[in-house]
Amino acid sequence: MVVRDWLRVCEARALRDGGDGVRFEVSVAGQAAPAFVVRHAGQVRAYLNRCAHVAMELDWQPGRFFDGGDQWLVCATHGALYEPATGRCAGGPCVGRGGLRPITVLERDGVVYW
Repeated sequence: MVVRDWLRVCEARALRDGGDGVRFEVSVAGQAAPAFVVRHAGQVRAYLNRCAHVAMELDWQPGRFFDGGDQWLVCATHGALYEPATGRCAGGPCVGRGGLRPITVLERDGVVYW
């Protein structure tokens, strides 16, 4: 895979398991859309920053996506819970409404790209 075709998101060391995420923008249908990347169980995961319940951004403070126990991604507005590894809705008002939309990312040579 050629890294030069990817856009830099952040230094990999900026992400720790269950810690703050990094916000960035992606293009969806030709429009800028907020996204975020976090580290969970050693893996970098990225999603559109949009709750499946109502299209609101998840983080209660910039970069704060995990619940207090660092187990779930949580929507600060609605309390919807998502599995960090898959984005699947795990509880709250998002049940039956799908999950988070994944963004493909690459971690290489200490840098996270999308």
